[in-house]
Amino acid sequence: MNADIRVSEDPAQEAADLLAGVSGHVALTGGSTPRAAYERAAGMRDDWSGVDVWFTDERCVPPDHEHSNFGMADRALLSRVEGATLHRMRGELGPEDGAAAYENELGEFGPEALDFVLLGVGPDGHICSLFPGHEQLGERERRVVGVETPGMAPLVSRITLTLPVVNASARIVFLIAGEDKADAVRRVFTGPPEPNTPGSLVDGDVVALLDPAAAARL
Repeated sequence: MNADIRVSEDPAQEAADLLAGVSGHVALTGGSTPRAAYERAAGMRDDWSGVDVWFTDERCVPPDHEHSNFGMADRALLSRVEGATLHRMRGELGPEDGAAAYENELGEFGPEALDFVLLGVGPDGHICSLFPGHEQLGERERRVVGVETPGMAPLVSRITLTLPVVNASARIVFLIAGEDKADAVRRVFTGPPEPNTPGSLVDGDVVALLDPAAAARL
């Protein structure tokens, strides 16, 4: 992977700066570090007109559930700004029906390629809800799929974008913090592309925003 790797003490602020300037079709992700970026971006930009907000993945729970990626993003950002068009993954429909509904929505309202995708990386190297060795990594026809059994907690079913959608995006930004991610970061950004490290399969215009702990093994 050819990535522009940027190491700073506060990568969430760098992500917030990027988010404050986005337009077009943008996919958000879950996680505590993205949450901090969303909270800051909300304070930097009130009017999000011209932004369609999509999601990289979702747990199959209602939107007000503590594990909902939408719920987190809504509290941190979306409910605090105006003008954005929201496209929520309906996790409460279950993995298969929820994935089909989101794929239909992408087909009806989405572009051929997203303009901006924000990604995290799990300690196991997963991105979105695409886990090491899972068959969904090989999906090349569908844009959205269900994941019945995830590779790590919380062990609830998921809905996720597929690799072709991620890799077709105009801009891909990784936001990663913490020493527990250091080995995964090394494998993603310096190792060969391989399905046991799903993040290594990302390809495109990639920026990686890391804190020193996450970058320690690069």
